[in-house]
Amino acid sequence: MRFMETPDNAAHTAEDDREHTGIAAQDWAAASAEPQYRAAVIDLLGALAYGELSAFERLAEDAKLAPTMDDKAELAKMASAEFHHFERLRDRLAHIEAEPNEAMEPFAAALDEFHRQTAPSDWLEGLVKAYVGDSIASDFYREVAARLDSDTRSLVLGVLDDTGHATFAVEKVRAAIDADPRVGGRLALWARRLMGEALSQAQRVVADRDSLSTMLVGGVADGFDLAEVGRMFSRITEAHTKRMAALGLAA
Repeated sequence: MRFMETPDNAAHTAEDDREHTGIAAQDWAAASAEPQYRAAVIDLLGALAYGELSAFERLAEDAKLAPTMDDKAELAKMASAEFHHFERLRDRLAHIEAEPNEAMEPFAAALDEFHRQTAPSDWLEGLVKAYVGDSIASDFYREVAARLDSDTRSLVLGVLDDTGHATFAVEKVRAAIDADPRVGGRLALWARRLMGEALSQAQRVVADRDSLSTMLVGGVADGFDLAEVGRMFSRITEAHTKRMAALGLAA
């Protein structure tokens, strides 16, 4: 199920405006000749792969909290799509002669800790977490994708395709708020906490991996300058505010 026009698929990123130059204008065969760039891509794909595997596990768990059989089936379908994304990333890592488990391992502890600290207490919190948290991560990876070689960029953008969760979450959360407006305040606080935790977790992961930080602030793949990093996070924050409005929540 591809979602209807929402702030998610209308979000403006660096990829929208960029005329590809440097490594971003090359394919993998040419770009990977630079060892530092190859290491950065392996890190990026490893982080994405573990994120997709975690998303599969989380959606499968969330399905247990679903109030109806239809809701359970919808989440199961989304979980299946996330696992397919994981398989694509795992296969790509193997294809470029990187061991998938080794590529994912550096990111497992940070992602697991994020999910431990943001475990939802009910069905609605789970929906908001998937919609808000996953979307922040997707925005970040789309920004990075603008700096990748054409083959890797195509893969990354493909696995970031929505699995249907955006429309599903918006419809369910809005219906719950209509039924009981008091729900909105609780979920707004929850979403703000998720925003802070997601950004902190992303910054920790990047700071711990030299190849990823170099990709963002200079050197690899025509890296971002510091001013562009600031603009990138401003765009991510703006997209988050639009998603909150779509949910009927105050940012």
